[in-house]
Amino acid sequence: MQYNDKELFQLISEGNESAFRQLFRRYVPELRPLILHLTKAPAITDDIIQETFLRIWISRDKLLEIENPHSWLLRIVFHQSFSYLRKQAVHHKVMDAISTHAAAEEHISTTEESIIYHSMLKQVSMAAAQLPPQAKRIYLLSRDKGLKIPEIARELSISPNTVKNSLVRSLQFIRKQLELSGYLFPTLIIWLLTA
Repeated sequence: MQYNDKELFQLISEGNESAFRQLFRRYVPELRPLILHLTKAPAITDDIIQETFLRIWISRDKLLEIENPHSWLLRIVFHQSFSYLRKQAVHHKVMDAISTHAAAEEHISTTEESIIYHSMLKQVSMAAAQLPPQAKRIYLLSRDKGLKIPEIARELSISPNTVKNSLVRSLQFIRKQLELSGYLFPTLIIWLLTA
């Protein structure tokens, strides 16, 4: 049986998984090209769709308050897409700064600066070494091999959300270890959080 959006929201708010699947099938064909147009990133499109529908399911107790489900869904998609674009912009700025810094490293004038820089990198490696085995594997695939979240998920046969959550926890742990060691370099911390 076909329901309108408000009826689907009513059923989903009661935990009806069939209604949730119906809403998903109804909206994905509309949302996928929209997200792709906004982000220009095919790999991130499914992540944003997944995040959008995860938010619907998690917030199902509030669905009855929503007057216009279509507009509400579009707002979530726009928010997720623009959050991704903001994160990418910061990521590119930081990577440019790191590249510039790496080039400038060749011209480090004092031994002290060189020692501090290499000591900081060693602290990052030591903190990463303290991660639990699965978290360390995910972190190293992301940082050393440069794999994206979906690629890591495929390689380890786990969900992209598991990968994403693991990376967030690992980066928070590494940042905390750096802070405890007295390293408060904003560029490095931003890089760790956004890479």
